[in-house]
Amino acid sequence: MRIGILTAGGDCPGLNAVIRGFAKYVYNQIPDAEIIGVSDGYRGLINGEFKNLKESDFSGILNIGGTILGTSRQPFKEMTKEEQNGSTRLEQMVKNYKKAKLDLVVTLGGAGTHKTAALLSEAGCNVIGLPKTIDNDIWGTDITFGFHSAVDIDTECIDRLHTTAASHGRTMVVEIMGNKVGWLTLYSGIAGGADIILIPEIPFDPDEVCKTVAKRYKSGKDFTIIAIAEGAMTKAEAEMKKADRLAARGNDTTATNSIARYIQEQVGVETRTVVIGHLQRGGSPSPYDRLISTELGSFAGKLVQEGNFGTTVAVQNNAITYNWLSDVAGKTKYVSEDNQMVNVARSIGISFGDGRKFKGIK
Repeated sequence: MRIGILTAGGDCPGLNAVIRGFAKYVYNQIPDAEIIGVSDGYRGLINGEFKNLKESDFSGILNIGGTILGTSRQPFKEMTKEEQNGSTRLEQMVKNYKKAKLDLVVTLGGAGTHKTAALLSEAGCNVIGLPKTIDNDIWGTDITFGFHSAVDIDTECIDRLHTTAASHGRTMVVEIMGNKVGWLTLYSGIAGGADIILIPEIPFDPDEVCKTVAKRYKSGKDFTIIAIAEGAMTKAEAEMKKADRLAARGNDTTATNSIARYIQEQVGVETRTVVIGHLQRGGSPSPYDRLISTELGSFAGKLVQEGNFGTTVAVQNNAITYNWLSDVAGKTKYVSEDNQMVNVARSIGISFGDGRKFKGIK
């Protein structure tokens, strides 16, 4: 059995841990199997860039960040467009899959990766997916590997900002990754003791944000921590098309700088912005992510052994299971306004800038 494996999309802590967990299962339970590394995600499958891997290649990588296979972003909308050579990227991938005599390909990635994996499956390739993303936004799984490590990193950053904010009496606006969903900002904001959390799913009113900041200062709390997702938007912006929203912001690609300026102008307090950025993707996976990655990787090996293709591994109610790729592709797991953690945050006085009050935990 020849098994291709690739990592696609943005990198995150835990990729190597999953690769290792999968490989160890395969080498221990499927002795006739070969693992073929696909370089740099779907780009390697498009260009036919493969390398035979040995068992020793998977040793010592449990705690190493990044990915030994390399990764790249390949826009989903480009996969079915005819290119200059007369074929689509999807057709090239299927051709190289067959040319390399692969029996299946294992894809580690986020929402876009899963959409392309579903395309490959529909085109006749045997595919098994694994849910990777610090955004935690893949439909059908309670958790994705990489998420908890990113929460740890963001929480530490917010912790450190508390001391400098308190020392100078500043309001600190901390931008956290999350263009479409706010899971990472929600969790790290609560864990880091943020006073205000702004996420894409709950559009905010800038005046409500200012009201919360002003109230804190009047009560003797001379600093404020605001955790804001990069995709957060005002209520007015939420009514706009994306292009109009970006045009209205001018040079500000996110709401972070604009809300910081507005707070300083309206409340009269010194305000600073911090963008954590790619630090959230780097470094070693947390112990939790090493555990869940090993569990997910070994379960993917079990799916290979069973010939259970066209699937992606998932965590549901603390149990490892799987979903059909066709069910997952194109869907996003958003934070709902009545999410338990949102209600918990409201219950302890955290504002989401929307003016809503705590109405009880269900």
